[in-house]
Amino acid sequence: MEKLKRFVNTAHMIDNPSLEELRKLASHRERTTKYGSASYISQMRNRSAKATFIVHSRGFTPGVDQQGMAPEKALALADQVHQFLKDKAMIRVDRQLCLHPSCRYHCRLYITKNYASIPFQWVNMTFGVKDKNAEPDFVSIYVPEWPERIIFCHPEEKITYILGPDYFGECKKSFLRKAMYAIKEKGGLGFHAGSKVLRVKTASGEFKEVGFILFGLSGTGKTTLTMHNHHLEEPEKVMIRQDDVVLMNEQGYCYGTENGFYIKTEGLDESQQVLYHAAISPHAIFENVKVLEDGTIDFNNVELTSNGRGVILRREVIGTDDKIDLERANKIIFITRRNDILPPVAKLSAEQAAAYFMLGESIETSAGDPSKAGQSKREVGTNPFIMGPEAEEGNRLLKILKANPDMQCYILNTGAVGAQPGRQGKKITIGISTEIMKEIARDTIQWAKDPDWGYLIPLEIPGVDIQAFLPKTYYDEQTYNRLVNQLREERRSWLNKYQGLQEEIILAIEPQHQE
Repeated sequence: MEKLKRFVNTAHMIDNPSLEELRKLASHRERTTKYGSASYISQMRNRSAKATFIVHSRGFTPGVDQQGMAPEKALALADQVHQFLKDKAMIRVDRQLCLHPSCRYHCRLYITKNYASIPFQWVNMTFGVKDKNAEPDFVSIYVPEWPERIIFCHPEEKITYILGPDYFGECKKSFLRKAMYAIKEKGGLGFHAGSKVLRVKTASGEFKEVGFILFGLSGTGKTTLTMHNHHLEEPEKVMIRQDDVVLMNEQGYCYGTENGFYIKTEGLDESQQVLYHAAISPHAIFENVKVLEDGTIDFNNVELTSNGRGVILRREVIGTDDKIDLERANKIIFITRRNDILPPVAKLSAEQAAAYFMLGESIETSAGDPSKAGQSKREVGTNPFIMGPEAEEGNRLLKILKANPDMQCYILNTGAVGAQPGRQGKKITIGISTEIMKEIARDTIQWAKDPDWGYLIPLEIPGVDIQAFLPKTYYDEQTYNRLVNQLREERRSWLNKYQGLQEEIILAIEPQHQE
């Protein structure tokens, strides 16, 4: 069958302009901040998930939570796009994701000239490519002027068409989505997760470097915890690697993907020293953030959106070094946010880890959907960019964990414990979560099995009064059991959606699984 075109033919192609030229091309949309950085306002203020489709073909089937598109429809729509672009002024930009020789991807973006602010941001997130005229691994064709909002990606041909929206996140994620699928084709997995290294002193007085990857839905604190210094002082320290997507091979090596961080800016202030320092650099770029007439950035103003964003450079983030890869994911953290019966931390078996990866759970916040605040929400792998059957991802993770038994997995609750109607519960602060991660790195936590869930819960954590956060102490037995059964039924219903998921993963949440 005919394939999608990997190039755009036009008489008006601006081929790989410099960063300075891109900013100049985008100047008609810029409001300059008092720091000299650029800011832009887009019509769309977030990703168009409901308008995103995955092209299915003989070798590929979309997953349960993905919208499919027939290849014939994709070809017909692509033909219309190329006809539309024949007389349009276009920008072509070639960049690279990842740095490791065995895992790096040449990415090519085509976009209409009027939206140069998008490639301007993307160049700051990516790496230079050696041969710009080589055949690219991934192609995205971006037409914000298109009258209909529709995005479709062909996983096997590694091409994405972004039609209608003008939001930078669509460009960025179009390439990361393809990279995650590409590493899966090689036997690994792509994760929507942050990565960092903690260099800590053990009880024996020796120093060790511990690699972390952190999963979490929006609002759970993934960026905050990824960027935190854990109050470590030299010779102990933190090395921040990535904040969005990492690609793990079968041996647990995690390839970094990007050269920048894409941060949410709402409420950003000097108390968040690491992010704030980079955000007031002249090299930062903002989208949908309120900038006053005098160039002052009002991070507390959400008139435009609560999803204001900033692109900041890795080299300007305190705690980064010259590496983006993680030699090993020694500790895998699934961040969630619940307010009732989940302890601040729990240690998981391989089967339980695969189950909680599939659950990808948290609760809705008022910043997301106020009408559903407090209700459970779930996303497999906390990753809305999976392509293909979701069960394959959980099964693959279990296989990797079993082959690498030294990789340890945990749930980290950043919400509260003990909430009931009329009672908020005891808040788990950022300070408690960062302290827990530090002690996970040091292997100092004493554990015991939870009789209801079978995972391990902490008996003692240095520096944390864990007895104040034991969920059972906040409820009578009947109420606690009701909450356990209700949550288990929710989880059971969710996991049973995914045909082909290995039974041992599903059973990991069942009471008969617990010994």
